[in-house]
Amino acid sequence: MLPLALDIQQQKIVVVARGRPGQQRYELVHASGCERIVVYCDEAWACETQALLHQRLPEPAELAGARVVFIAGHPREIAEPLAVAARAAGALVNVEDVLDLCDFHVPAIVRRGDLLISVATGGRAPGLAQRLRAHLASVFGPEWETRVRRLGDARAQWRSEGVSKDEVAQRAAEMITREAWLPERRVP
Repeated sequence: MLPLALDIQQQKIVVVARGRPGQQRYELVHASGCERIVVYCDEAWACETQALLHQRLPEPAELAGARVVFIAGHPREIAEPLAVAARAAGALVNVEDVLDLCDFHVPAIVRRGDLLISVATGGRAPGLAQRLRAHLASVFGPEWETRVRRLGDARAQWRSEGVSKDEVAQRAAEMITREAWLPERRVP
């Protein structure tokens, strides 16, 4: 696996969805800040989305230009031809719970503003990933959104003052230590 963080804000992301799994995929994409979400779904929850909504399955040509296509809640006989068409259009594809049709797996995520912590098991142990996500969410609470913003602002200020990259890293480490953001690790 290759861990990446994709900036999809200006990219076309397609969600072909049914049920709660489809809704979760939409919510994941929406929370990432994507502005070009296209949803293919005929369920009530989809009417509440902030997306271009089609209440049917997509035609293969409609997948053109998509960077990522999520397919969730559909049986394999519907998902597989959609995955093939999306991949042919150049998109990365994720079909919920069908590993052999996936180009990538969706990790369990803790999002605190710009702080994104993810846990992945290659799709092999999603229950473990969810338990680890819950643990990390309890350790990294909502205060981390402000902490990341403050450190980012300080870093931008230091860089504008011409401070070297190494010195910026040192000042950031000192700020984290001074404000006790991370507990001291005990060596057994």
